[in-house]
Amino acid sequence: MELLQFSVRKLIAGVPLVIGVTLISFLLMVYFGPDKTFDLLGKNPTAEQIAEVREQLGYNKPFLVRYGEYVRELVTFNFGASESTGEPVTSLLARTIPVSVALALPGFILGNLLGVALGLLAAYYRGGLADKFIMGSAAIGMSISFLIVIIAFQIIFSSSFGLNLFPVRGWDVNSIGDYVSYVTVPTLATVFVALGYNTRFYRSVIVEEMSRDHVRTARAFGVPPAPLFYKLILKNALIPIITRIMFSIPVIIISGSLLLEQYFGIPGVGKATYDAIVTGDQPVLKAVVALTAILLVIVQLLTDILYRAVDPRVSLK
Repeated sequence: MELLQFSVRKLIAGVPLVIGVTLISFLLMVYFGPDKTFDLLGKNPTAEQIAEVREQLGYNKPFLVRYGEYVRELVTFNFGASESTGEPVTSLLARTIPVSVALALPGFILGNLLGVALGLLAAYYRGGLADKFIMGSAAIGMSISFLIVIIAFQIIFSSSFGLNLFPVRGWDVNSIGDYVSYVTVPTLATVFVALGYNTRFYRSVIVEEMSRDHVRTARAFGVPPAPLFYKLILKNALIPIITRIMFSIPVIIISGSLLLEQYFGIPGVGKATYDAIVTGDQPVLKAVVALTAILLVIVQLLTDILYRAVDPRVSLK
């Protein structure tokens, strides 16, 4: 009962966030965004033609009326059709979001698991050669552009100039083997770039926990390294770790990876968003922004529940 009440309160508290995000996005993308009137009419239109097209597009409506229509679309989950392809936006999202999740999930999981493992190793040998090597490698990885990594990995693993082991572009997945084939190079590129950021973050969190009084006391009493790190350090460091992981989820599910999907030609929501930005496809952009805001509220709720699960001292109030 307490969990249900907390969930309801948290979702209600998230309404202002959704309103704020949708209002700002509406102002930037729609109200002050590109005017498609002249794209549709071409050169030298008459005043009557301009007025007719603006009425068809709804540009002549008051601001509050247009924003109210946007909110209604969000509540009913009916964003109309894409202005570029004519496909219903809900159908487009249902088709592309699973592809983005399938593409990003392996790299997301591996990047975080390896980041935690390397962070623990670096923290355990803090100041030693292993720590310096891991942190130096992380700094190098962070300094390389994601675009450069994508191109380099394409050349190394997917081209005739390299190993030529995996497809260069596309997403023709009909089996587990196909999935592994298409997802391997994007996953390697994602892990390579994310590992530096994750390792440095997790190491700093773990080192902070290692400096606690109870950890120093346990170490002085001869507690072995394995239970010391698992029970007293890693478990107490789960709050910031959960926060980092959970708040990355909306980007993965909704926004996808623009660069990965664009350069590998993968038909996910990231590529759809990129195409919508280039063409000014407002229905798609409005849907992506609104769903990101909603998912962020849900993630906040789940994060607080996970806090309570890993730390009984956290109160659901």
